[in-house]
Amino acid sequence: MRNLTRALLVTGLLLGASITQAAETATVFGAASLKNALDNAGKAFTAQTGIEIKASYAASSALARQIEAGAPADLFASADLEWMDYLDKKKLIRPESRVNLLNNRLVVVAPKDAKESEVPFTVEGFAKALGSDGRLATGEVTSVPVGKYAKAGFEKLGLWATIQPRLAQADNVRAALALVSRGEAPLGVVYESDAKSDPGVKVVGVFPADSHPPVVYPFAVTSEAKGDGAARFLDFLKGPAAKPFFEAQGFTVITVK
Repeated sequence: MRNLTRALLVTGLLLGASITQAAETATVFGAASLKNALDNAGKAFTAQTGIEIKASYAASSALARQIEAGAPADLFASADLEWMDYLDKKKLIRPESRVNLLNNRLVVVAPKDAKESEVPFTVEGFAKALGSDGRLATGEVTSVPVGKYAKAGFEKLGLWATIQPRLAQADNVRAALALVSRGEAPLGVVYESDAKSDPGVKVVGVFPADSHPPVVYPFAVTSEAKGDGAARFLDFLKGPAAKPFFEAQGFTVITVK
């Protein structure tokens, strides 16, 4: 009887531990450009805390709308301020948790074996690089952050009328990157961090910083977040332990006071 009681006690403890462990999960909805950095940071955080990070990556616009529709996200990381503002106005994030964590740069990429090593920001420069029927890949220009930044940059530089008819608009920045990496588009506009993530492309131009709004990544815990895993992960991301993961991918970490 004693052995049976002991066995039941051990089984109960193990079951309780399993339930606790299963509950220690945080779901992150992150802009597609954050994938490499957040995956690596998430592994380090899980090793340190035991809290599992589950991540879903897409365009910030798509993720924000999914959260609005009730998708179970605990932490939202956007590639621009507008989509975080969108959720804030709908009271779908915890505003006290919101923080601008990262900056990025907007770049022009070409396939790694392209002849051009640099594409001037001129009508002639892009016409030559695109050829007679080539397309320039980037995100959808009315909703996907990288596409919106690209449109703003080309407008400021007086190139929008030339570029607009040649666009191949993708659902997110990684999809645009893939079009260039596979040689399906001779040029693309992505973030510097995306260019670093794919050896199939090379940077052939960097947008002037004043040609478009600053590329800022705000993070926030959602209003429906379960437990404290998301808040703890965000604290980790704001700290020195996560900084190398972001910098290795080409992000600039904003000092959080």
